[in-house]
Amino acid sequence: MPRAVLGGLLGGVAMWIIGFIFWGTPLSLLAVTSTGDAASASVQAALAQHLGPTGSGAYPIPWPGTPSGTQMYGQGPVAMVLFNAHGFALPDTAALIAGLVLSVVCALVLAFALARVTVGMSFGGRLTIVGLFAVAITAYSQLGQPIFNHAPWGYFVYLWISEVAGWLAAGAVIAWLLPKPVVAATAPIEAPLE
Repeated sequence: MPRAVLGGLLGGVAMWIIGFIFWGTPLSLLAVTSTGDAASASVQAALAQHLGPTGSGAYPIPWPGTPSGTQMYGQGPVAMVLFNAHGFALPDTAALIAGLVLSVVCALVLAFALARVTVGMSFGGRLTIVGLFAVAITAYSQLGQPIFNHAPWGYFVYLWISEVAGWLAAGAVIAWLLPKPVVAATAPIEAPLE
């Protein structure tokens, strides 16, 4: 159990570092599209005017819950606006700390699961299990967005790759720290008597 806890703690740090590389550096610009300052200011003013009074939330634009909205939705353009009524510093130190805590908690859960179900497995076997689950779970949750919600593929493929890389980093640290399989010693085979 102590090795699983240590693996979870260090695995969480590894996951957080991978997340920072993907999202806290200029590499993250691969996932987004720039609108430029003038367009950004216009959209920000429109958001403040129209969504500001209703507060933070996820807004499908146009609202498809009415006959008129359904027609506008079919004609396009459409957007899913993740609206925060309050600004925050970039980078946000509080988000970085909360993200580290989340990474450690997730990696601890992974470490406890691996310690329980992979007893006697090698490093490679454990990492293979982590990889298969990481690909399956994150593919459905992240690649499902462009499929089900017509979200932009580029952003969600990048997000998916970053999540798989983070889980693999955490899994590698945990798999390395968990007890190694015990190889039973075999007696030497004696030559038959003639």
